[in-house]
Amino acid sequence: MNGLDWAVLIAYFGVMVAIGVWSHKRVDDVSDFFTAGGKMPWWLSGISHHMSGYSAVMFTGYAGIAYTYGVTSFVTWSFPIALGIAIGSKLFAPRINRLRSRLHVASPLEYLKNRYNLPTQQALAWSGMLLKIVDVGAKWAAIATLLSVFTGVSLNQGILITGVITAIYCTIGGLWADALTELGQFVIQLLAGLAMFVAVVVELDDRNIGFLGAWDEPALHGHGKPLVGPYGTVFLLAFLFIKLFEYNGGMLNQAQRYMATAGPHEASRSARLSAVLWLVWPVVLFFPMWMSPLLVQAQKPDGSDSYALMTEQLLPHGMLGLVIVGFFSHTMAMCSSDANAIAAVFTRDVAPVLSARARDWGERSGLIAARITTVVFLGLSMAVATQVNSPTFKDIITVVIKWVAGLMGPIAIPMMLGLLRTFRRSGPTAALVSWAAGLLAFWLVNYPINWNVDGGVPLQYQVSVPLAVSLVLYILIGYLKPEDTPERLAIIERINTDDDSAARAVPAPAQAGDNVVGTPAKE
Repeated sequence: MNGLDWAVLIAYFGVMVAIGVWSHKRVDDVSDFFTAGGKMPWWLSGISHHMSGYSAVMFTGYAGIAYTYGVTSFVTWSFPIALGIAIGSKLFAPRINRLRSRLHVASPLEYLKNRYNLPTQQALAWSGMLLKIVDVGAKWAAIATLLSVFTGVSLNQGILITGVITAIYCTIGGLWADALTELGQFVIQLLAGLAMFVAVVVELDDRNIGFLGAWDEPALHGHGKPLVGPYGTVFLLAFLFIKLFEYNGGMLNQAQRYMATAGPHEASRSARLSAVLWLVWPVVLFFPMWMSPLLVQAQKPDGSDSYALMTEQLLPHGMLGLVIVGFFSHTMAMCSSDANAIAAVFTRDVAPVLSARARDWGERSGLIAARITTVVFLGLSMAVATQVNSPTFKDIITVVIKWVAGLMGPIAIPMMLGLLRTFRRSGPTAALVSWAAGLLAFWLVNYPINWNVDGGVPLQYQVSVPLAVSLVLYILIGYLKPEDTPERLAIIERINTDDDSAARAVPAPAQAGDNVVGTPAKE
């Protein structure tokens, strides 16, 4: 990087902070901070939903998969995400929106007090928060790894720089700042991605390889196969099922995008836009990565530095800075949205249970608590990021694929399926047992069993077994021990019906800290 690249990077940071300051004017209470007051346009929600699913892991971990295996990086990652969101646009998006519009909650987990009970809500809230700290820590480590390649700054310095900038704008402006910065980041990503795509096509032409002829090169032998190596059919099906839950609200931050729109129809439209973007745009981003074995020699065994090396080699200064900004835009979009989601869970779901004072927070005190919680979460995730390459977490892609995908299922199953009438018989017992058994299955498959299997347990089973265990137990226990009380059925109906008159008679959520299911509706 030279002075021009640094100027582009510093200007980007300045614009992000400025958007956060401008968004501050739109945040008057906790609802504005966490769900934009239900006033976000569907197209902004869709772009924000799309952007909040990316991070620099794509340009490190998934770039390594693309470098090693080829197009399976798209087939087993962005394609199942696109399909999962498309399904969720009908199945989950409108129902999650009704959590805000009908039940008047600001956290995706807030309704669980009524749908199940307080212990279930607290179990999912605490485990979700802890998982997100690890997940976001991996994202900070990914962007810091890229920053070190380009600038030479240490990993910890890179984590500190990106974390502090993100903390400033998302703490000041809440979800509005997240969404508006993600819109700007989407434009930057568009320019940077197209620049890299064109640069690679030109370079292939200069080497007399050609756009289509590249696939016949020996270095790309087998790279055109959709399923290869550890990323086979079982992995694809498991990943599709996981992403169906994760990207429709299971990881909380995407749920907020659905909640932020004016109504269920707008939430569905935003989900469909996000699905189309996930289907089309990653192809442009991945193409240079697929071609990378022809252009660079990765220095790391997993090929995670291949994309960074390629950008340094192919792009002029200034444009190189824009691509680096694109890396930052992915990571900061996801991490800021995660911080907002976890702050919502803590201030709305956890703090009122821990402290009687929190139950009496007014608009101002609740907003201050939300901002403090956001900063604390970011600080904890940055601390974890410094340990991502330790023996406990191994490499970045291990954290993202194994830990997040493997642990997300047991947390998301009760939350997401609890929205649907089909699973109305499944109550607190089904939710808690399926959650606990899924976490236990993750530990068994990834550690004791993995240690005693020659060659280890295949990756597809490491990530799919916990979700399968949770799913089966949630359904089975609901059938054997139904807990569909009238109060819980009323909550489900309020989430599922478009008829306002029918929904009006349904109980409102219990007050924060209550263990009461189905308090009278307040009209």
